[in-house]
Amino acid sequence: MAAAATLRRLRADRRGLALLEFAFTLPLVLTLLLYGLEIANYGLASLRVHQIAATAADNAARVRDSINEADVNEVLIGGKIVGERMDFASRGRIILSDVMPNGQTGTNAGQKILWQRCTGALNTPESQPKYGAEGKGATDGTLQAMGAAGRQIAASPNSAMIFAEVTYRYKPVVSSTLLGTPILRSEASFTVRERNAETLKAATGATASVCANYTA
Repeated sequence: MAAAATLRRLRADRRGLALLEFAFTLPLVLTLLLYGLEIANYGLASLRVHQIAATAADNAARVRDSINEADVNEVLIGGKIVGERMDFASRGRIILSDVMPNGQTGTNAGQKILWQRCTGALNTPESQPKYGAEGKGATDGTLQAMGAAGRQIAASPNSAMIFAEVTYRYKPVVSSTLLGTPILRSEASFTVRERNAETLKAATGATASVCANYTA
């Protein structure tokens, strides 16, 4: 009888029920919270990569009259400053290309990459110039436009454009087991304004940010 009474009391006892239910649901709630934080961080990282590409291309296109190595270095440093909070300098790469018509005729007519400068330590196949290196298209029609298929762009006659390619290896805020560490990519282009010469000039005290270097 005593055992039966004890069982009835236990069956009727509701103390600790909420705590028990919380213990069962905590793993699910915690998992959803962590995924939410990671997805939000991923979205912010993607946005910053887009901002870096647009800012770098726009600023390089705004340099007036002429452009030199110091001007380009300032633009590249500005891009890295935008990405400071996500360690962009060590995990990312900016490629700036000055693109213009090659002046050829017939089948050789097209675009050319007059100069190209880079910064950032990311060194992967995805971080390489996707559409060609400096000098491509100078004497032939191998470069007709820049950009992915369906979103290509070319410089108009008697003008030039700055084309930026930005890549970044995602840095997780929680754990790489949630979303991994994918490489984010963004491209942007702006037409050069109020610049009479596109040749990239040397500048006293400025070291050219050539694309063979991979440093933060």
